[in-house]
Amino acid sequence: MSPIKLLRTTSFRLTLLYAALFGASVLVLFAMIYVATAGYLARQLDRSIDAEITTLEEAAQPGGISRLAALIAERQTATPLNGTVYLLQDSEGHVLAGNLRPRRPIPEWFDLRGRNRASEGEEPHRIRARGVKLADGAYLLVGQDASQLDQLRNLIVRSFLWSAAATVLLALAGGMLMSASILRRVGSVARASQAIMEGDLTQRIPGRGAGDEFDQLADALNAMVARIETLMIGLKQVSNDVAHDLRTPLSRLRHRFEATLRGDPTAGEYRALVERSMRDIDQMLETFAGILRIAEIEAATRKAGFAEVDLTEVLGTVIEVYAPLAEEKTQTLASDIAAGLRTRGDRELLTQLLANLVQNAIRHTPARSRIDVTAAEREGAIEVTVADNGPGIPDAERAKVFRRFYRLEASRSTPGNGLGLSLVAAIAGLHGIAIELADNAPGLRVRLRIPRAGTVAA
Repeated sequence: MSPIKLLRTTSFRLTLLYAALFGASVLVLFAMIYVATAGYLARQLDRSIDAEITTLEEAAQPGGISRLAALIAERQTATPLNGTVYLLQDSEGHVLAGNLRPRRPIPEWFDLRGRNRASEGEEPHRIRARGVKLADGAYLLVGQDASQLDQLRNLIVRSFLWSAAATVLLALAGGMLMSASILRRVGSVARASQAIMEGDLTQRIPGRGAGDEFDQLADALNAMVARIETLMIGLKQVSNDVAHDLRTPLSRLRHRFEATLRGDPTAGEYRALVERSMRDIDQMLETFAGILRIAEIEAATRKAGFAEVDLTEVLGTVIEVYAPLAEEKTQTLASDIAAGLRTRGDRELLTQLLANLVQNAIRHTPARSRIDVTAAEREGAIEVTVADNGPGIPDAERAKVFRRFYRLEASRSTPGNGLGLSLVAAIAGLHGIAIELADNAPGLRVRLRIPRAGTVAA
């Protein structure tokens, strides 16, 4: 990976920004340390000079200027290398004591350049000094070596410069390492995405298992690709099933027309041909209407019209409508529905969902079968069960019956288009309803868990 590409990454630019912010904070910190430390030592140095001048002035009061000269000489003899310089001049400017040349009397603080120790090879350095006028016109100057203070200041400045340089270098190195790591992960996402765009929907974006933002993004994208793969498989299956289901009625239509054209039909035969053809066309239109209705429901375009629905009343209406159909087949349609069951959703769609389940049970169970519809509130949800003692659905087929156009009867000789349970699944998904198919021993048990009104579906 080229360094130029690394330098252009967002992570590297962010690293530089953080490095600049950190460098600014280091600058402020060192400035505070510099001001606090150097200022404290400078004040200590000034206080030491003030204290020395005060001590000399007080000690010399009984003996006058001669006593002060003697004290200065004693101090220089006792501690010749303590870094202190003295100068005592009379009112005429003659040097009476000290280790400095005569100078113009300046009664204030100032800095000198010189050597205040007899060390061999000593370089001239700064001396902090203060001069005062004495009562008899004499002039006293006391100074202290400030080289240590200057050295400390230089040390702080050098430390800051080295720290700033190290900060910049570490930021650059860290930025390049971080950018390289991010680019590797982005590259893996790009490669997997490219393979997916080329049609390989089995590709998945690899994760590291760290649970970080990239892993969360990879999980979300993989879930999206898995959903797209499922939809594409479903689309392929639907296309095949639509072609299969439409081929039979279209073939019948063609054979009828062909047979009619070969003969010499009467007006009545033409009428019968048209009626049979219209029935086949109606069946095809019903198939397309079912597909469009499922697509509309899955697009969630009906959610805007959700309102509170009395599920007890809806179930009662469905039982009332389908009871005569069950009686025609000498079946028993029994119900046990609790009162006051309310949910939130589209009343028309919920009615169609429950009607499809009851109609499916009536259609696929033989005469003298029993169909039980129960509804009650359990564990914070409304549980609706449609159970029968018919042939049921084999375990291997239960996961497939909600697919569009899927029919247990491979020959497809009985009426129907295989969209009934697909419509049930679409309506249930829109309302957040969980569907479970179970063995009723014998027969099939369909259990729905419908969110109560005022709750949010998972």
